[in-house]
Amino acid sequence: MPDLGPHAVFILAAYGVTFVAVAALAFFIVEDDRKQRRLLADLERRGIRRRSAITSAKPKGGAAEKRARKRGT
Repeated sequence: MPDLGPHAVFILAAYGVTFVAVAALAFFIVEDDRKQRRLLADLERRGIRRRSAITSAKPKGGAAEKRARKRGT
């Protein structure tokens, strides 16, 4: 182990606190992801779908089509 001098305790404590903080953040992110996936699955099971999943029967026109309709051609 490298010689950290008189500040070894402070340096190791700082690394320890940082490791614990990063591990806690990762844990909470994974837990939140699991919770959100469960909620989404529950909503989909009840028949509630995401708006982005809806496919319209009539395709939306691009900008050129909209300009042509606006001009009346």
